[in-house]
Amino acid sequence: MPPVTSDAQGKRTPPRGITGERPGPPRQSQAREGGAQTRQGRPRGARHPATMCELYSKRDTLALRGKHIGPSCKVFFASDPIKIVRAQRQYMFDENGEQYLDCINNVAHVGHCHPEVVKAALKQMELLNTNSRFLHDNIVEYAKRLSATLPEKLSVCYFTNSGSEANDLALRLAQQFTGHQDVITLDHAYHGHLSSLIEISPYKFLKGKDVKKEFVHVAPTPDTYRGKYREDHEDPASAYADEVKKIIEDAQSSERTIAAFIAESMQSCGGQIIPPAGYFQKVAEYVHGAGGVFIADEVQVGFGRVGKHFWSFQMHGEDFVPDIVTMGKSMGNGHPVACVITTKEIAEAFSSSGMEYFNTYAGNPVSCAVGLAVLDVIENEDLQENATRVGNFLTELLKKQKAKHTLIGDIRGIGLFIGIDLVKDHQKRTPATAEAQHIIYKMKEKRVLLSADGPHRNVLKIKPPMCFTEEDAKFMVDQLDGILTVLEEATGTKTESVTSENTPCKTKMLKEEHGELLRDSITDSKENSSRKRNGMYTDTHALLSKRVKT
Repeated sequence: MPPVTSDAQGKRTPPRGITGERPGPPRQSQAREGGAQTRQGRPRGARHPATMCELYSKRDTLALRGKHIGPSCKVFFASDPIKIVRAQRQYMFDENGEQYLDCINNVAHVGHCHPEVVKAALKQMELLNTNSRFLHDNIVEYAKRLSATLPEKLSVCYFTNSGSEANDLALRLAQQFTGHQDVITLDHAYHGHLSSLIEISPYKFLKGKDVKKEFVHVAPTPDTYRGKYREDHEDPASAYADEVKKIIEDAQSSERTIAAFIAESMQSCGGQIIPPAGYFQKVAEYVHGAGGVFIADEVQVGFGRVGKHFWSFQMHGEDFVPDIVTMGKSMGNGHPVACVITTKEIAEAFSSSGMEYFNTYAGNPVSCAVGLAVLDVIENEDLQENATRVGNFLTELLKKQKAKHTLIGDIRGIGLFIGIDLVKDHQKRTPATAEAQHIIYKMKEKRVLLSADGPHRNVLKIKPPMCFTEEDAKFMVDQLDGILTVLEEATGTKTESVTSENTPCKTKMLKEEHGELLRDSITDSKENSSRKRNGMYTDTHALLSKRVKT
């Protein structure tokens, strides 16, 4: 990012956009050839000062990454990755100064490089950074502020450096408190990259060579769109909760005891799933009845993302309070800080084991200063209200697109956490996986960054920085509308409903082309499953691009 400068009075001033103003949504260049200018008005080829810190060309960066970075460490848009050199608020910039609207980053929660967060980190870093065994006000002030956002019984904090560390510690707390090991998790869940979390994350272990451990029990995802119990079921919340009850009973019949049930308050990697109202209350009742504890994973969805509530689990009503809450990602706006918050009773049981909990970097003064600044920005900039207002606006725009485009099967979400479920057939709800991968690449060409996830990689995920505006929402939807229109015309999905009986040849040709595309994509899916996460699907995109030009 550009260097922090000082004005005439010596006051530190944060970096501005390329033009000196706050950047707006990306706009398409009017010209692309020699002498053309970028969207920011500079001659093409002119470089922003921030890009001068590049050590290597993009080509060399790719080559060095291939040589020195582990091959399982993937990049977004693998067939044409973006080299990002700086970011501000909800915008990211590549080495050529091209501006992208970031609809992916729930980590840069209050906006990339927010000046108040940067200032807080710099101020504390210049003064002191050390471990939490020394007394310091930042850690207790931060713990107090976090606890104040939660129900009263959740009052004891354990700081960590990542959501994975937080969820691993939550399992330790639960297992120490209950004296048991068994965990109930949801299908397609992802809770982190540590070994203990891969074991309880079907999103991971079902894709690899690992097998489900005996102490892990997988409950159906409470998905009312394509799950076992759908929106036409008279009581999907009870039906899905009864599946958990049956797991508990089956475990008990095998002389096993449940230590914990863990779930994201809204499932992210599983496809932006919003549990039906009443589900968590019923599950908590069954789990508590079996002597277990309820862990709410807020790593991806906390800190006001749903708008009305600070924590996503609070959507389910005041009568539902988890026993342990984990948080991370957005907590430090990109700085590595995370936390587990639990009850005094569980904390005392953990302490009684005689094993000290110490984490070298967790809760250090700089991390806590950053975390406090994030809380201040959320409050001072009224980002919860923004999430509600912009989220509602965006959802309404997307619902209009659903009525227009046959590829959109479902729009679901709350606040700035929204999923677009793409389907090839509305009745069968067949996942449109190849189309989803094509769309995210085409959106990238339009300077909008999206990702696709879910069990079938067919759900477009929208989880932008919380400063996302209505203008950004409209720009994103306009680009999506254009891409869907061309894609549906090319594949015949739209033509089938509007083509008259006088044009059967065209309809047949489009159907055959679409069938060929999907046969190829199914084959490619089987051969390249490890390369399909979050925009890292390459071959099908290339195939689609040969047929479809947007």
